This record gives sequence, structure tokens and C-alpha cells, in this order.
Amino acid sequence: MQVSAEAIWLATAAVDMRTGIDGLSLHVQQVLGRPPCDGTAYVFANRRRTRLKLVCWDGTGVWMCLRRLHRGQ
Repeated sequence: MQVSAEAIWLATAAVDMRTGIDGLSLHVQQVLGRPPCDGTAYVFANRRRTRLKLVCWDGTGVWMCLRRLHRGQ
């Protein structure tokens, strides 16, 4: 799998990792004031910064990837 993004935005505020694609897309719209389907990748982290979620539009749908960091933050 290869997802390319025109830009990458990192959220500075922690998000609940139970939040799914729809909730994170709504967060992008309301907090950042940006359309979630603009070719940009949006990265979110939990409070401890041990998990990351990436939301990205690939032209046909939204990808959501989760990464658990095993060796720190």
C-alpha cells in the first residue's frame, strides 16, 4: 500500500484513540477548518504519544492507519 499526500498536518492536541474515520474527519473540519478530502494527511496522537492515527484521502476513499509505538514516543 502506498498513500501519497500533498502535505502532512500534525495535530498538537491529543485525541481519543477510539475515534474512527468519521470522528477524525469531523475534527479536521471543525478544529482545523480544512476539508478532510483535500489530499492532505492528518496525523493524530494519544495523550501519552504512544499511538498515532493517520487519516488520508486517496482519491476514492479515506484511509485510516494506526501505529503503536513500542519503544517510547
